[in-house]
Amino acid sequence: MADCCEYCTAKSKHREKNESTDLLNRLSRIEGQVRGVKRMVEEDAYCVDILTQVSAITAALNSFNRVLLANHIKTCVADNIRAGNDEVIDELVKTVQKMTK
Repeated sequence: MADCCEYCTAKSKHREKNESTDLLNRLSRIEGQVRGVKRMVEEDAYCVDILTQVSAITAALNSFNRVLLANHIKTCVADNIRAGNDEVIDELVKTVQKMTK
């Protein structure tokens, strides 16, 4: 994996087809919502209408995070603990702390 940003690790994860499809569908919907808000700003939409849409995007991103985190715990974290790699717990704690800032 390339050094794409300060947040990336050299780790990767194979996702089952249904998990990838679900995550990608969620991201596509969020992407469409963001484009819609951009269009609303370009078209001088009323502030409250834009804020309502941004709130919907925030909720969708939070939902995406919950699904991804649950999948991560059920697979990556559980597998690492079973393999004796307890450091994954510290990684999980740090990740949750970042998510809840």
